Amino acid sequence: MRVQVRYFASVREIVGLAQETHDLPETVHTVGQARDWLRSQGGRYALALSADKPLRMACNQLMCSADTALQPGCEIAFFPPVTGG
Repeated sequence: MRVQVRYFASVREIVGLAQETHDLPETVHTVGQARDWLRSQGGRYALALSADKPLRMACNQLMCSADTALQPGCEIAFFPPVTGG
């Protein structure tokens, strides 16, 4: 399933990208599983999306939980709990 992934604030700084498209494996069905899969890619993803980091998540611009189901073409966003300025 192809999804758009957006990164904000410190997550964006670590990943080095504001957004990208990923073709997720067939075993990935939720936002939390997408985070886990991205983290499994290692390097900057493992650091930015670490299980130890409290991150907020959104799917199609709505705040969501890790068990929110994904649909082809959806947009997932990851960001720290406090952003803005």
